[in-house]
Amino acid sequence: MGKASDGEFVTLGLGDEVFAVSVAHVREILDYRAPFAIPEGPPYLLGLTDVRGRGTPTIDLRLKLGLPLIETTQATRILVLDVPLDDRVLSLGLVADRVIEVVSFTAEQIETSPDIGVPWRSDYIQGVVRRDSATEKGRFVVIFDLARLLTSQDAAAFSQAA
Repeated sequence: MGKASDGEFVTLGLGDEVFAVSVAHVREILDYRAPFAIPEGPPYLLGLTDVRGRGTPTIDLRLKLGLPLIETTQATRILVLDVPLDDRVLSLGLVADRVIEVVSFTAEQIETSPDIGVPWRSDYIQGVVRRDSATEKGRFVVIFDLARLLTSQDAAAFSQAA
């Protein structure tokens, strides 16, 4: 796994945790609306969201990461992503508790992913950035490796759903 490079990231919140995805992969951010359910998908696959007339598979990031499910709020958003896979680009909706902001991180700020000490699988993580504001000392922003967040089985299921 290579070190991340400089870039802009959309930060999103799940409870007290802050995650980030590269702006390069974010097509748009939508207010939450319940996806159309798909039978027999993985539990975290909520269904299809209509994005400009096209059914986009939508996953609950909380369930994917093994976090407890919560009720949606007015802050809940769907990030519509274009995720590069080996053989294609997968359009995907990702449900987050809230979208926070767009931030820039330099390569020097991004540390390699830890192997232990986080409650989710570390192979989903491209890197981490320390949050150094007065109220956030010792906290981190976790940058997702989107291709690893989605297993090949996920990608196959999402392709069939769309």
